[in-house]
Amino acid sequence: MQRNTSFDGKSHTFSRNIYGTTKGRIRLAVLERDLDELLQGLPPGPLRILDAGGGFGPLSQRLAARGHSVVLCDLSAEMLALARAQVTEKGLDERFDFIHGPIQSLSVDELGRFDLILCHAVLEWVEDQAGLLATLGALLADGGHLSLMFYNRDGLLFHSLVMGNFDYVHADLVKKRRQKLTPAWPCRPDLVYRWLTELGFAITGRSGVRVIHDYMVEREVKHQRPDELIAMELAHARREPFVHLGRYIHVLARKGAGPAPE
Repeated sequence: MQRNTSFDGKSHTFSRNIYGTTKGRIRLAVLERDLDELLQGLPPGPLRILDAGGGFGPLSQRLAARGHSVVLCDLSAEMLALARAQVTEKGLDERFDFIHGPIQSLSVDELGRFDLILCHAVLEWVEDQAGLLATLGALLADGGHLSLMFYNRDGLLFHSLVMGNFDYVHADLVKKRRQKLTPAWPCRPDLVYRWLTELGFAITGRSGVRVIHDYMVEREVKHQRPDELIAMELAHARREPFVHLGRYIHVLARKGAGPAPE
């Protein structure tokens, strides 16, 4: 049996701790910038979008407001309840369908294929990461795009070294006591890139998320000058070596080897 992680019982804590903070604003800023640029390069018209493990769908709600149709799937009933309430409040019900269950249960026979799949901060909560990517690849139309953001093990390792948490490093980044919002399976970027390539994806873009925030010595800057910090994050997110120092990495990948849209 595959092990996935549900956020039932933690949904409000998750939404507050992740999206109610400067680090959450950084995440949304990077993802929105990357997705806006992707969409600008695609032919006009509504897309079929799968928000896989999308929680309450902060990004897919914005895409639905632009006229795209969304299927939002999540393992947490609490997260889906939050999503439904927000979608109704914004008058977007006709553009959303909701599925309660694991991503691995989704099938092409039932849903067809999608033009764009979002899978953000999900991979690190799933034990069989290669299997999940294969499921997403099957659900994506040829020439479609995958927006994948994952918790970066390399960034976690570097942060632990900088902070002098050597016992944690010697323990291979496994904590003695599990923390509720600490991912169980941090992702190795080289493995993720290899799996995507083996599945027939071409990686078209990479951005680091929180390439500065987590390393800051003057921590008050996060609270006193958040807009400047976000601007700096955006300016450095795609530059090496900063990309691979991010707490997360956002990858855009296109399925199939055909010509990219002009």
